[in-house]
Amino acid sequence: MRELGFLSFVPNHGGTAGAAAALEDGLRLFETAEALGYGTGWVRGRHFEPFLTSPMTFFAAAAQRTRTIGFGTAVLGMRYEDPVRLAEDASTVDLLSGGRVQLGISTGIAGYGPILDPVFGAVDRSFRDEAEARAARLIEVLRGDRLGSAGKGYESIPADADLTLQPQSPDLLHRVWWGGGSMSTAVRTAEKGLLLHCSTLNTEDTGAPFAQAQADQIAAYRERFAEHHPDRTPKVAVGRIVVPLLDDHDRAVHEEFLTGYASGMDDEGRPLSGTPPFRFSKVLSGDPAAITDALLADPAVRATDELVITLPANGDAASHERILRIVAEEIAPALQH
Repeated sequence: MRELGFLSFVPNHGGTAGAAAALEDGLRLFETAEALGYGTGWVRGRHFEPFLTSPMTFFAAAAQRTRTIGFGTAVLGMRYEDPVRLAEDASTVDLLSGGRVQLGISTGIAGYGPILDPVFGAVDRSFRDEAEARAARLIEVLRGDRLGSAGKGYESIPADADLTLQPQSPDLLHRVWWGGGSMSTAVRTAEKGLLLHCSTLNTEDTGAPFAQAQADQIAAYRERFAEHHPDRTPKVAVGRIVVPLLDDHDRAVHEEFLTGYASGMDDEGRPLSGTPPFRFSKVLSGDPAAITDALLADPAVRATDELVITLPANGDAASHERILRIVAEEIAPALQH
């Protein structure tokens, strides 16, 4: 492991009245993480939930309060993203921040379709086909491909000029990540030349332990990437939920999350519902030394370039800052030797 990152949902536990304070807490967390040496702060993009819903807007603010930390999306479901507008926003923030955007995307979760399609608009293609088409379009836009013609002239654009992304941040194209979860996805990600972001979820159950299945995906990704893009260097990020418990206060703060997370799956990370055939990674909690040993023994963590500390969705700002501090000071040094 060469780099250390973190992932925050930027939760808002206070409802409408607490939204501004929650965003401020999120910005302060990025400032704290940068001071602790974290390389990238990743966020989810959630619709209609009490979490961050507009990552690029948030990153634009964070870019003005930090100097080195990267800004990653882990990950944006492309079914409900406009690829041209996303490219415009991401390129703008990348330029504002001095090239710190890590743009993570995926197809998204098809099970949300019945809820979100009526809001965002139905399409003729299947959920996956629509998402894949929008992702492909995003790559075209970021690459600077011609998107249309100015025709007789459009505002400040002369007649017959090509319409291309404005502003364009040329290097952003090589900082696009795909959220993996299966062997086939890892291989396709490599063939596309995208970076691979592995989270705490596998979308297939091969029978192998969670971490080993993920390590197998990473190995296949690196091999295929080398075949298709020998002039470039692949990169992998792996997420793990880490909750150090040093005292009774830590246990009280995180008890609800730890109990709730474990109650939905068996000892192998399989959902108790039985469907779909997902596998989840376990929460690494307890003494920092024990967490360190577990991470050192994790084959996917050993194979990654960046370990992403996934923070609990609940908990207050102080508890999240405490996790980041303990990991940075007591766990990460042993992983980076």
